[in-house]
Amino acid sequence: MLLEGKVVLITGAGRGIGRTTAYIMADEGAAVGVVDILPEVIATAQRIEKRGSSSVAVLFDISDPVQVHEGIKKIRQRLGNIDVLVNNAGIVNNIASLSKMPHEAWEKEISVNLTGAFNMIKEVIRPMAKNKWGRIINISSLGAAGGLHKQIGYAASKAGLLGLTKTVTLEHARDGITCNAILPGLIGTELVHNMPEEIRNSAASLIPSHRLGKMEEVGYLISFLASDRAAYINGAEIYIDGGMSLNMSSLGSRKETIKVDGFQIQE
Repeated sequence: MLLEGKVVLITGAGRGIGRTTAYIMADEGAAVGVVDILPEVIATAQRIEKRGSSSVAVLFDISDPVQVHEGIKKIRQRLGNIDVLVNNAGIVNNIASLSKMPHEAWEKEISVNLTGAFNMIKEVIRPMAKNKWGRIINISSLGAAGGLHKQIGYAASKAGLLGLTKTVTLEHARDGITCNAILPGLIGTELVHNMPEEIRNSAASLIPSHRLGKMEEVGYLISFLASDRAAYINGAEIYIDGGMSLNMSSLGSRKETIKVDGFQIQE
């Protein structure tokens, strides 16, 4: 198993990619701490334990450093020091052009998507450095590379994660820590599958693979990056998008948009 004996912490594990990744990493031998503001994260931990692995769920807001400190303390008390951090939590629900984006909406997205990841990393980085081993995986977005129409807060916060990723690598690679960013394309989360079929089909037509990604495919990539097999991958930006990034320049020139799970798909 790739992660036998490791302690993993995953944010945003109440549903979607975070929950699926938690199951995969538990199956790979890890003890898994799961975090969310959604109470559904408790069911994630319960299912992991029913499958024979150790898990604990804690509800807290990652944008609040005090809550982060207290929440991670609870996880350490149950599972031990954290070896792997997956910064998956994020919000994507502020849709407005730059001129119409309320300051509070901008600040909320930055505080969760970017500052939240900073808070989590700051809390776990010293024990990782002391142990001379650690893995940090930040879940960014295609929007970090190409921008997103009417989602300036989301795109900017996810782009900020890329700078955070590279800086952690520069400061802590010598400590046996890797920090990498994953940029997912359109993944078949619950939100996407609840959308009208014609919108899903329209989105899939823009992807060279002509299909949505599977949450498990993202989870397998995260698990690999968390393992010893990925020890020399550091500071990387890894796309998992079925080739969609190859179409980003043409997408950006189109005027009409449809919203798909946080992305504005131009058509």
